[in-house]
Amino acid sequence: MAKLTVEDLPLEGKKVLMRVDFNVPIKDGVVGDDNRIVAALPTIKYVIDHGGRAILFSHLGRIKKEEDKPGLSLRPVAERLSNLLNKPVTFVPVTEGKQLEDAIDNMKNGDVLLVQNTRYEDVKDGEYVKRESGNDPELGKYWASLGDVFVNDAFGTAHRKHASNVGIATNMPGKAAAGYLMEKEIKFLGDAVDNPERPFVAILGGAKVSDKIGVIDNLLDKADKIIIGGGMAYTFYAAKGIKVGNSLVEKDKIDVAKQILDKAGDKLVLPIDNVVADKFNNDADTKVVEGDIDDGWMALDIGPKSVEEFKNVLKDAKTVVWNGPMGVFEMPNFAKGTLEIGKFLGTLTDATTIVGGGDSTAAVKELGVADKLTHISTGGGASLTYLEGKELPGIAVISDK
Repeated sequence: MAKLTVEDLPLEGKKVLMRVDFNVPIKDGVVGDDNRIVAALPTIKYVIDHGGRAILFSHLGRIKKEEDKPGLSLRPVAERLSNLLNKPVTFVPVTEGKQLEDAIDNMKNGDVLLVQNTRYEDVKDGEYVKRESGNDPELGKYWASLGDVFVNDAFGTAHRKHASNVGIATNMPGKAAAGYLMEKEIKFLGDAVDNPERPFVAILGGAKVSDKIGVIDNLLDKADKIIIGGGMAYTFYAAKGIKVGNSLVEKDKIDVAKQILDKAGDKLVLPIDNVVADKFNNDADTKVVEGDIDDGWMALDIGPKSVEEFKNVLKDAKTVVWNGPMGVFEMPNFAKGTLEIGKFLGTLTDATTIVGGGDSTAAVKELGVADKLTHISTGGGASLTYLEGKELPGIAVISDK
């Protein structure tokens, strides 16, 4: 279903409410990683270059009590955004009321304003009330009243029903459209799931099968092969009767894993060897084993034969979606499998390669191959929900063309 984009909106002289994803790390009042701010720049620039007044909304972290607020102000983000745009950005330190309304009324065409962290609304008078993250209808209506049109460019929150995305869009008298970043996510993830060029290979990693059951189930009907790595692989091992030693296993998901294996046939590709350790520590004693894992040892990464097997499956792929690490990526001695897969994806010049999820994204950036991939998704949870085939509330409320 085709959605309106920012280019379909009348912008000249309009108050353009924009949901962006500025949920970035801040330490000592300084933005640590500005990738998400940079990712929003094309849409912001388009709006202001076409005479719109850009009014930006974003959350930052989680706010559950009043004491959380000072450390989660968006003021440092406004300063960084101002530097990146090379123009002033008005920061309003509140989320509602006369100060915000006056600041918006004083805007001229081409101006940029950033509203305080939307999750300040989750705590009122010291009470955790979740007005923003619970999509309080009055809050969504109030924020919508501040503008003429709405642009959602925050794919990272598209799987959440919040006042600042669904609430504004639902109450906006003008149109709701996708920004460039959102449009790109819808295109690449949507095409991969619904209309992939084949062979289509999905690589799924991470610790728990329970996090990815819906994704595996949906993709079994769509993908040609599904490569399984990370801790979740050992619940499948257990389902096949392979000894797992002290490896991570979700005992209550072994029956589900058996059902998936029965349904999958040869579509599911599991590791054939593993790097095992005698304790969960980067400096543990390690060895590579095939098949059964002895008691007292735990698998923390895929082994070299698995890497070669996975490369063999990937080499002819025309569409690849990767979400989740192959091992305990945060420990250098167990990051090799993840890094090897990331490096290999960078060589697939004839394929559409899509990466989502924090560790997978970190791996391709660490390797310097991010620019060789087709698309790096900005939303881990949102991309997983998309891959499950579920509707994302933040996308559903964008107006259709």
